[in-house]
Amino acid sequence: MFQDTNPVFEFRGPFGVPVQIGGSIFFLLAFFAYTGSGDIAWTAAFVGMLMASIFLHEMGHAWACLVQGVPVRRVMLYGGGGFCERARSATAHQQELIVAMGPIVNLVLWALASLASDALWDSVFANASAYTDPTLILSSPQARLAEYLGLFAHINGFLAIFNLLPVQPLDGGKLLHLLMLRLAPQQVATTVTGGIGLVLSILWIPGILIAFGMGWWLLFFIPSIPQHFAMLRGRPA
Repeated sequence: MFQDTNPVFEFRGPFGVPVQIGGSIFFLLAFFAYTGSGDIAWTAAFVGMLMASIFLHEMGHAWACLVQGVPVRRVMLYGGGGFCERARSATAHQQELIVAMGPIVNLVLWALASLASDALWDSVFANASAYTDPTLILSSPQARLAEYLGLFAHINGFLAIFNLLPVQPLDGGKLLHLLMLRLAPQQVATTVTGGIGLVLSILWIPGILIAFGMGWWLLFFIPSIPQHFAMLRGRPA
């Protein structure tokens, strides 16, 4: 995952949070442009929806910070995803909501987009008799919108599941560590979290070969084996 911290563009986002764009995001755009299906509109829509979904995911983290009185320094979007940087540390209980809100936002977006897409498809096929040529149904504005909403739902559903995988630095890895802190002393919690993450990090290598045929952009993220090994030995994440 090619994370960068040097912004090339900045704007003021919701809640007054500074949102910065990293230069590596252009590599991601170039990648999708090169590997796209040839349908420029579809590729542009996919990239736009992906970045919007990541942005809203990070704003979920930011909102959870602000409602608990934890100031946010910035939200950063880059080629490998994004992160929400706090201006000060948060307690373990505060971090639980902060970390969880990212996937929660994606799940809400998945549910709303899925419902809207299904409703539109029902409307499209209910009016099928109005078309003399049945093939024209799929090219109608309603059908195209339903298709795009379905794509948006799939992107957010995938992001929610992907981010809940229990490896660092994904939200799932952080939530696992926070859960273990509720159940065991810090040393034990860190060791258990590191051990689980280490096994999954090793399995990730053959996993990305399988993912290659399903979604190449997964190759941009590989969990750190040294980081999880250090946690297994009891060192902080």
